[in-house]
Amino acid sequence: MSIFISSTSLSLSPTKPPPISAVKASFPIMGFPPTTHLLAGALSLGLVLSPPCISLESSAMSSPAAQLVESSAEACGDKESVKRDVVNAPELVSNDDVVEQAWEIVNESFLDPSGNRWSPRSWLQKKEDLAGTSIKTGTKAHDIIRRMLASLGDPYTRFLPPPDFSKMARYDMTGIGINLREVPDDNGGVKLKVLGLILDGPAHNAGVQQGDELLSVNGVDVRGKSAFEASSLIQGPSETVVNIMVKHGNCGPVKSLEVERQLVARTPVFYRLEQVEGAATSVGYVRLKEFNALARKDIVTAIQRLQDMGASYLILDLRDNRGGLVQAGIEIAKLFMNQGETVIYTAGRETQYQNNIIADSEPLFTSPVIVLVNKNTASASEIVASALHDNCRAVLVGEKTFGKGLIQSVFELQDGSGVVVTIGKYITPNHLDINGNGIEPDFKKFPGWNEVAQRLTQCQKLQGG
Repeated sequence: MSIFISSTSLSLSPTKPPPISAVKASFPIMGFPPTTHLLAGALSLGLVLSPPCISLESSAMSSPAAQLVESSAEACGDKESVKRDVVNAPELVSNDDVVEQAWEIVNESFLDPSGNRWSPRSWLQKKEDLAGTSIKTGTKAHDIIRRMLASLGDPYTRFLPPPDFSKMARYDMTGIGINLREVPDDNGGVKLKVLGLILDGPAHNAGVQQGDELLSVNGVDVRGKSAFEASSLIQGPSETVVNIMVKHGNCGPVKSLEVERQLVARTPVFYRLEQVEGAATSVGYVRLKEFNALARKDIVTAIQRLQDMGASYLILDLRDNRGGLVQAGIEIAKLFMNQGETVIYTAGRETQYQNNIIADSEPLFTSPVIVLVNKNTASASEIVASALHDNCRAVLVGEKTFGKGLIQSVFELQDGSGVVVTIGKYITPNHLDINGNGIEPDFKKFPGWNEVAQRLTQCQKLQGG
């Protein structure tokens, strides 16, 4: 297959990835010239830190906002309670309590990736061994927790001292300096709480507090929505303003705040249009470097622009993409899948971690796709690759993937430290356990598009029975 590149150009990324043929891999990509003119687009560039924002508390609320305030007050049983701050006296935490809390988290949630090292009885024995032991310092408590977790034999289950937990809690995918967590409410649904808050960040300067409940974004009620959905609503261009409504504490005041976005994340997406020589076929090439807060939005833009430019096929390059935000990977996989198709299965000890995640809308791109993978394609990248492959939407080209398919959750301990615990694993739509196994490619060398079409047609026939 011989390909030449259109010489028409858009704005170029300041750090272009090498042409496909120049990227290190154990297989050749035939027909890609080493030097080319690229028809390319770089997304979400020029993101800079804006000056500290000034909070602008709204003096008047729209009808939906007023309804949110009223319903929030009714949930507390007292409409006047929205005007009062709730102040709780700090509780004294013993070192023994912190160790026991870490033990309980593992006891209730841990999934042994190997399936043969952990047992409830052996874990209970560790608790009994500590009975009667005096833990006099926080340092000793943390050392005990580290040893307990190390005995599990899972490198991903680990202890986080307070400074490290604080950094993780402040991880920002909203652009305003908050990290949201889904918390069960009294009605069996979920509400969104501010888990992490960047000191002197946009939200903090506007008046958001740790533990606040997020009620709405630009007038859209987010109660019952996922943290990813709410974060997507908050995201926007740097130095633009988003309105959020938050409630302080369980029954504290409800406030409408104007917050200036200060996105510092860089686009992980690079794309270009390639023309197949001697044919009327155009191919869109999209490289995705990581799954960050901008990944889904920018890849949608890239695909739409490539389709407008006439792309009939798509190459999605996930080589050396080690993952990132798993939910971003799931949402990107859905862009290629038919409504009702399985993206991934999750399996865990608890029923809340056992789930069949399906596509909930029609696909953005329906033509054949090649996904480039290698030994460093891991985690969220493997979710995307397996979802597209197992649903006959793409063929995989390159090397066997890394094989990282575990789900970790971060738990805060009472003294401000934390533990990261493996609570589940991902199973592909074809019921392959990704972890430790990886995903085999369909082709080692770059195939012709006729071979791609034949393989996908064969796959669809086999699935159709």
